[in-house]
Amino acid sequence: MFIHSWRWFGPDDPVTLDQIVQTGATHIVTALHRVPAGETWLPEEIRTRKELIQSSGLQWGVVESVPVHEEIKKRSGHYRDRIENYKQSLKNLGREKIGTVCYNFMPALDWSRTNLKNRGRDGSEASSFDFTLFAAMDIHLLKRPGASESYPPEILEKAEALIREMTAARRKELLDTFLLGFPGSGETFSLKAVLERIEGYAGLGRDGYISNLKEFLKEIVPVAESEGVLLALHPDDPPFPLLGLPRAVSNLRDALEIISAVDSHSNGLTFCTGSFGASSTNDLPRMARELAGRINFLHIRNVIRDDRFNFQECNLLEGDVDVYAIMKTMILEDLHRVKSRPGYEGIPVRPDHGARILDDHNKIYYPGYPLYGRMKNLAEIRGLEAGIRNCLSH
Repeated sequence: MFIHSWRWFGPDDPVTLDQIVQTGATHIVTALHRVPAGETWLPEEIRTRKELIQSSGLQWGVVESVPVHEEIKKRSGHYRDRIENYKQSLKNLGREKIGTVCYNFMPALDWSRTNLKNRGRDGSEASSFDFTLFAAMDIHLLKRPGASESYPPEILEKAEALIREMTAARRKELLDTFLLGFPGSGETFSLKAVLERIEGYAGLGRDGYISNLKEFLKEIVPVAESEGVLLALHPDDPPFPLLGLPRAVSNLRDALEIISAVDSHSNGLTFCTGSFGASSTNDLPRMARELAGRINFLHIRNVIRDDRFNFQECNLLEGDVDVYAIMKTMILEDLHRVKSRPGYEGIPVRPDHGARILDDHNKIYYPGYPLYGRMKNLAEIRGLEAGIRNCLSH
């Protein structure tokens, strides 16, 4: 069976461990969010979090994430010290038998959205991304130098019209959505800080950026392998260029390039169906088949998308991503690993972003991480998995 998991942001998370026990999850996905990026996760802090989770009858199965410092991504400043700290964090996690580490290599910012409360026909609320709205924010609110050169003329015209019609309150909401920090960190960025981060990548380009990622992998993968840790690189979200910044993991070609850079099961991927699925050019069932052997972590969610870089999150079994085909491929991979990998325990899977439904509307959660919306998704994941496994066994 897959390892049914739940992302928990620590003791300050409004969703409690006792509630998570009732969702059907057996394992927790979490991180030491208060440790600044680039610093070492200390053994005693890891152990304290692990013991807290175990006290509720759950297990800490996946770290999401050990953040990669910006200096590592750019190979600037004190990046060598940052890499050594990262390696030590992996050693400390491995020694506590926490065997999967999800991380991302997105430049400057984490995920990007233009609306965190997109209302569905059933009254649920989830996030969405509108490319024209993003252009309006980039050009007219962020005022990024050279931003207008990133968009075609028709988008520039529509973005200008949108910003003219937008109220001050709506402008603030759009900007606040964009400036939201790394999940669980509790931080938000300032316009100045974002512009400085973007400027730090000037002249690097995708080739230079990918080279930096590969050099990072050459350093950390051997450490992870020696400690029994599986690394799981998360795809870009969304999986196309924004803000004039390079992207590292947006499609099948990118993913194959990354996993071939260091040939090890410890150099693997987080297969996020929502992130990869936000691009209409990505064939996710094919991607799952070709990447299955190096998928170390599954994020399952669904999106409705078009071919103009717009998408919205939706109910798990109703979007443009063929969740059934992906789940079937990964169940077959799971059965193969049971036979071929000594000590193999299962692929961790978690419901990714969930919609706000039912009593979620009356609570304050980090966007995308309500209780009932994710519980519904986990139930559907578990049901789909059970049905596929039953069919395969007959």
